Parts: sequence; structure tokens; C-alpha cells
Amino acid sequence: MADIAPKRDRLKVVVTRRLPKAVEARLAELFDVSLRETDTGMTREELAQAMRDSDVLVPTITDQIDAGLLAQAGERLRLIANYGAGVDHIDVASARSRGIQVTNTPGVVTEDTADMAIALMLAVTRRIPEGLAEMQSGRWDGWSPTAHLGGRIGGRRLGILGMGRIGQAVARRANVFGMQVHYHNRRRLRPETEAELHATWWESLDQMLARVDILSINAPHTPSTFHLLSARRLKLMKPTAVIVNTSRGEVIDENALTRMLRAGDLAGAGLDVFEHGHDINPRLREAPNVVLLPHMGSATVEGRNEMGEKVIINIKTFADGHRPPDMVLPSML
Repeated sequence: MADIAPKRDRLKVVVTRRLPKAVEARLAELFDVSLRETDTGMTREELAQAMRDSDVLVPTITDQIDAGLLAQAGERLRLIANYGAGVDHIDVASARSRGIQVTNTPGVVTEDTADMAIALMLAVTRRIPEGLAEMQSGRWDGWSPTAHLGGRIGGRRLGILGMGRIGQAVARRANVFGMQVHYHNRRRLRPETEAELHATWWESLDQMLARVDILSINAPHTPSTFHLLSARRLKLMKPTAVIVNTSRGEVIDENALTRMLRAGDLAGAGLDVFEHGHDINPRLREAPNVVLLPHMGSATVEGRNEMGEKVIINIKTFADGHRPPDMVLPSML
């Protein structure tokens, strides 16, 4: 850990991963901060020590903070200011029971993630990675009227699973491309929002899946969404359908998805997240009709800096004795 010289009466903040330089510099101005020297995740032992040594922990999605780890935190830790919107890697209920508040950074990654969802739809349906590989290898020998034939996304039925901020941003973009927007959500949107998005609600996820051409997954990982797209549900989809996932890998039964893609029971998939983190099924990696990205959905300079700004606001508000604006409660999950 690289320690910045402390000042009296400043909160001790430990950051678990390297953050953008501007964010780290601002944290150092405001707090007694320990920064990570290398961009590697902390071990469980390092996390436990960081939680004992800090008033505020700033983790990321790569830090699994469960009940057992929280039990080692001691009495000092009072805030976990997550750098990211998703908090499924944090046992929020256990943290709250120990008097530890949890915050996140909602809304910041909405537009960037929606952009990536559309990019993956285009990459899969227009076979962009195949064309790129051919050009980079020097195998291209000229234009042909039957080469690299993909499909247009205009006119296709897009099913959106999860119609929160990101799902709605995807719908707005899909409208521009001339897609028909359908969605399934725990709660139906207000009529005026449906009208704005030109979106059709399906109470039954099964019925929607059977009718869409492209499925965009924008649902969080919770106990109720784990393997929501099970083998049974995946089999409901058309063999010409494409799945895009920019939310959480655990929402899909990845083994079932891999089998269906390899068997031709689904036309393709664009995945930015995976069920087992960076441990990706080799058979999925080798599938020719799949585009895989290394969790890049929110990876823009603007987005990362805005996430840092939200973390700082949450910590500063907490330090001033007020409720942080982005408080996460177990009832919200």
C-alpha cells in the first residue's frame, strides 16, 4: 500500500484497486488515504487487514466481501463506499447489521453500458470480429457479394430483460435503429414511459423469449435472478436469436448457453460478463458465433472519473455526519 501523509481528524480511507489518477489525487486531498500500488486485486487476508485499518473501504467488483470477512472488520470500519453500481459482491445485510453503511455509484455507467449493448448487437449480427480477424491476418482477397453476410438489426424484435436505467437507455438507442422494443421487468413501467420508449411489456418472460430476435440482459445479479435464463428458458428462444449480456454473468446458465451456441440452437451471443468472472469456459471462448469482451461496458474515461466523483461525494457526506446520497439498503436488492 502507498500511504499518503495523514492529517489529524481525517478519515482513514483504503482503496483496494488502482483508480484514475484524478480520482486518487482528489481522495488524497480530502482524506488520509492508502492507495494500491499495483492494479491487482487484494487477497482475502489483505482485505481483512484493510477493513481493520480503515474508517472507509473503497472496494470494486473484484473484492468479495462476505459475512465471514465482515466479521473480521473490527469496530473501526463504518462505510464501504463501493466503486461501481453493482453490489452483489458485498453482503449488504451483514454489513448493515454491524453498523457499516454501504454506498455505490448508480447512474454513472448507464449510457456507456447501453452503448456497449448496441455495439455487441452489431458485432454479432454483422459478424464484425470475423471481418476484423480476416483483415488482420492478411487473408482478405477482395470483395465478394456472398462473403461476410450478416443481418440488419432494423425491424428486429429486441427483448430487454430488466428495464431500469440501462435497459431504458438501450431501448432509446434501439428505437433509433428501427427495432421493435419489448421488455420484461419486475414492475411494469408507467404508461407515459412505455409510450416514450415505444416499448411493449410482457408479464411472462417465457412468452417474450419465444418471440424476440435479440435479447439484451440488463438485470442485476440477485438470488432471484441467478440462472434466470436457465436451460429451459434458453430452449424457448428461436434458433435465429442472439443474446447480449452487459449486466451480470450469473443471470445466464453459461454451460447451457455454451451447449446451445455450439449446437446451432442459438445464432450467436455477445457477452461482456461471465458467470465465473474471468474463468471463462474454453468451449465458449472457442465458439465462432460468440463475441467476448473483458467486462468493458463501463470502461470510458468519463465514466470511471464520474464513478470516482460519486465515491468521494458519498464519503464526504458521511464524514460530515449526513446520510450518503447513494446509500444501499438490503430492501433495495
